[in-house]
Amino acid sequence: MESCSQWLGQLQLTNLNLAQNTLSNQIGELNRLALSGKVRLQILETLRETVALVQHDCAKKLGGKALPLADEELALLFALANLWQAMLHGYLRCVQMAAAGDASIAKKQALLQQRCLFYARCRLEAFGTAGYAPDARSWQQLHALYAAIESSPLRQENVRDPYFHDAFPASCQTLYVATLLLHRARLLGLNRSELQSAESWLLHWPETLSLVAQCSASRNDAPPLAVDLRGAQGLRSLAHAQRSDSLRFLPLVPLSKQIRVKAILLKQGQTPRQLDLGDALAAKDCIALLETLHACWCEASTDTLADVPRPTQPVHLCAGLEKSYGQIAQKPFKPVKDVTKAVRDAQLQIATFGRVLDETGRHKLQELGFVPEEWQVESNGLIEARLLRLHASDERLAPRQIVIVFAPESDGYKAGMVRQIEVTQGGLLYLVVHYLPGQPQAVIAQAAATGGEQWQSSSAPALLLPALENLRIPASLVLPRGWFAPGRVMELITPARSKRKIALGISVESGSDYERVSFSLL
Repeated sequence: MESCSQWLGQLQLTNLNLAQNTLSNQIGELNRLALSGKVRLQILETLRETVALVQHDCAKKLGGKALPLADEELALLFALANLWQAMLHGYLRCVQMAAAGDASIAKKQALLQQRCLFYARCRLEAFGTAGYAPDARSWQQLHALYAAIESSPLRQENVRDPYFHDAFPASCQTLYVATLLLHRARLLGLNRSELQSAESWLLHWPETLSLVAQCSASRNDAPPLAVDLRGAQGLRSLAHAQRSDSLRFLPLVPLSKQIRVKAILLKQGQTPRQLDLGDALAAKDCIALLETLHACWCEASTDTLADVPRPTQPVHLCAGLEKSYGQIAQKPFKPVKDVTKAVRDAQLQIATFGRVLDETGRHKLQELGFVPEEWQVESNGLIEARLLRLHASDERLAPRQIVIVFAPESDGYKAGMVRQIEVTQGGLLYLVVHYLPGQPQAVIAQAAATGGEQWQSSSAPALLLPALENLRIPASLVLPRGWFAPGRVMELITPARSKRKIALGISVESGSDYERVSFSLL
């Protein structure tokens, strides 16, 4: 043990990739060594803090990346998963030794099973943090660990873990079911604080979390969810669950009642602390989260296309301002270097030919790379859409990127921001798009250089979002990132070369590649 602690003290953590690789290799060697169960367990427990620190910092590198990941980023994801797997294998060795009669760890079996489930959960979480659905192996492993103790009293024995929710006592069954429920809620757009609060609440409500082989539901009750203990996915609605002897049901009436009672008491004025909901969220935020989770877990709904792909209505999608401009204008963006000359040329063409000549008219947009992708629709409302890309593609999409969505053979364009994105088990992209107000119009933003400004004369594709008078939403402009400055003067030029002069106002919102701003006419 002393040598292990000394080695950890000498481990260089300044180079995270090297530290991660070193830990993975050394734990792999440990798993191959012949040791007593007690010594093996002590070494693994000593390693936990350093492994958690390195993994946490490495996982940060994958947050918010465009998907699918680049090769180097994908290698980091696999390295994360492999180190969690190495820790899991270490504890599995201990489980095997205890089962073989190693008396030194005979009384530690509940702890060993909890640690195995914990690291299986960590492997699942590594994929989720990177925006990937967990692979089949990760699910099969998690289910097999629970199935191994399903008929044992060990599944109900509470264990404290110093690296999991402040050592709050939780059983293996509670940990397993909470992992399943949190995965089902992964596409709700919850932030880290909300996810941690939701998981903490589930750990505090173990009496609401159970798995049974047989289950019935009344018409007005919360419908149960199902999980296949030999399957390669998480929870499913009954509509998409396939009957087998390994199918288990999660009755949700107790959880539904718990959530609804907590929400009612909060609305009546009780505080989150009084209701054992923690201090991380204000009362109104707790109410909103409880209602969101209830809708996800306890109300009848179909599984997402990310989990259960199936034929639906198609839509087209273009990503980025330049492609969006090209699709709406039906011609590629062409920078305007001299607006006055462009207008003069257009007037001359009208006088000569009766119309403005399109320099790209001889080409189709597809020939110029402006090809909208086809996606399947899970839902497409006024505020949000949930879409699945029909075919595997090398084109990457990033969180908070600007996109436009439209039906085939339609000009009813909607501009939106990618709120959430996931690569499914099948390698397809699943998007949650938050729509911006107003039907977008393609314009060119032309900014002239002025002596008192740092901006140079330039032009860029932009989207004009007209005012929605009935909703009292003023017009706004979607510009490339880096173009906004309060009071900046520019001209907006339509594809037909009409123009208007504006002054920018305030930044309304910003994404990874755009900024939506207010403006006033001059």
